[in-house]
Amino acid sequence: MKHGYIKIASATPHITIADAAGNAERIIELLLEADRSGARLVVFPELCITGCTAGDLLLSYTLIDGARAALKKIADATKRLSLIAFVGLPIVHGGRLFDAAAAICRGKILGIVPKTNIKSGSELCQARHFASAADVSDDETTEFFGEKIPFGSKLIFAMESMPCFTVAAEIGDEGRTIHAPSDSHCAAGAMIVANPAACSETAGRAEYRRMLAAAQSSRGICTYIRSEAGEGESTTDSVFSGHNIIAEGGEIIAESERFTTGLTYAVTDVLQTAHDRMKADLGSRRGGYRRISFDIPLSDTEPIKQYSASPFIPDDEAERRRMCEDILTVQAHGLKKRMEHTHAKTLIIGISGGLDSCLALLVCARAADLAGWDRKRIAAVTMPCFGTTGRTRSNARILCEELGTDFRCIDISNSVRAHLEDINHPLDVYDAAYENAQARERTQVLMDLANMENGLVIGTGDLSELALGWATYNGDHMSMYGVNGSIPKTLVRCVVGHAAETAGTAALKSVLFDILDTPVSPELLPTDGENLSQITEDLVGPYELHDFFLYYMLRFGFTPDKLLRMACAAFDGKYEKAVIEKWLGTFTRRFFSQQFKRSCLPDGVNAAGISLSPRGDWRMPSDASSALWLQRL
Repeated sequence: MKHGYIKIASATPHITIADAAGNAERIIELLLEADRSGARLVVFPELCITGCTAGDLLLSYTLIDGARAALKKIADATKRLSLIAFVGLPIVHGGRLFDAAAAICRGKILGIVPKTNIKSGSELCQARHFASAADVSDDETTEFFGEKIPFGSKLIFAMESMPCFTVAAEIGDEGRTIHAPSDSHCAAGAMIVANPAACSETAGRAEYRRMLAAAQSSRGICTYIRSEAGEGESTTDSVFSGHNIIAEGGEIIAESERFTTGLTYAVTDVLQTAHDRMKADLGSRRGGYRRISFDIPLSDTEPIKQYSASPFIPDDEAERRRMCEDILTVQAHGLKKRMEHTHAKTLIIGISGGLDSCLALLVCARAADLAGWDRKRIAAVTMPCFGTTGRTRSNARILCEELGTDFRCIDISNSVRAHLEDINHPLDVYDAAYENAQARERTQVLMDLANMENGLVIGTGDLSELALGWATYNGDHMSMYGVNGSIPKTLVRCVVGHAAETAGTAALKSVLFDILDTPVSPELLPTDGENLSQITEDLVGPYELHDFFLYYMLRFGFTPDKLLRMACAAFDGKYEKAVIEKWLGTFTRRFFSQQFKRSCLPDGVNAAGISLSPRGDWRMPSDASSALWLQRL
């Protein structure tokens, strides 16, 4: 259960109609198997102790009493098991018969949840036998072998030593009603919804069942466990498939084959669910809910799902192409709107021959086409200085020529030397002032050109650089509109790769692929003109690691120790744990210390879904301490 991971199971026993004692034995067998496998929550089907197809036998006290005795036997069998389970059975309460699910844990019956939405027109005609729990009050109890057991539809079962492990139940097809109980359960704090179900199988129903489970888990921001009745149910008029499904956050994470019995396992992350809940507003329907505590021994659970080492990039090739095209389109339309609003006559962009400015120029070209501009209205300016290599300078020129933009070369070496002399900075001291003087001179050139030509300066910095603060304050950090601000470095590479694969000419394809092959570098230290003297990833660490940290920290709120664990699994065989830990420490320190640069970012479209914009997506004080985060490494 460390880091919020809980192994859960959906169970379908082979039953015999009306044989409560025999069914109890088979339910206990599955509970023992689930416990041995490390499952901490097990959900059984609706009315599985008696069989949902028992018909009018459900009105017989012989069967009702047998079901009660069977439930006690099952509960007793869990005394030494480290799990909580939901088991379906008929229960008499207040002189009425209810279709119910009992929650059991460590030998105790924690509570009984009766079904509210009773259908009269289905093949089982439940209204013939069962009352609705609609008028059961919120504080009722029922007598069960001398004990008072909480009875009602508004029960949430919460683990004492792991507060995010909270589960509630809805029964059968209640989930497809207009006011599904699971909606209220989730609003009241349930992270997991158990659905003991008994739905007969017909053509096409399996797909509908998948859609329903995924939708419920998405709408409620929860894990949804649907356990279906299966073999042993009467086939007089129906067949039951035992098609069990576990969904989390809109995605099916496990399902059984149809027409099988046994256990279907998954691992859910309740801390991830809790994080997503905190960011969402599910409304407030907590009234009337009772929170029932249980506790089981804590144990570690290995996550079953593999976290992608490239979380910003889809694995499927077709989906990846669609995403790259969507990103370019969104970036271009955002820029087009800003061009129209400012009545800009030109676009001014610094072009270095590197990845970021390459993508920004591709966006400018697309935006110009959308606006009906001649691409010559894009002034792409390369500004060589002390660290510029022939390769990047040549690639910048060829890229601009192939895209049909106005290419300009302005050597800033003399300007920077003069500035350094003005402030009495030695020309052979290669410190931050030496490097930043170049970045700020380039920005000054672009801004002044924009003033001269009624232009809009387009920023090129990406999301990874913003996260690390790897930008010169009021240098490349600043622009009039930033098109790459929501695109992390790994995704920049992916989108440029897509542009290369779909390039209209061989020359454009060639230069784009050469830009992709060029190591990322700020090119700020002196060079012989051919070989790079700086490699960014040698200084701040691999961007693929930083993008992994960034995605799972922002999207799911992972703690540093959880990030380290997941990164070690995702990059197993590529990076040693010590290496990952080193760069995670670097990421954490820089992410906190560099917030002041993000607090005054220029406007820029959120094209990829995650952004550090201070105007909505990320609001953080510039003086926050990273101490607590570093302690958890």
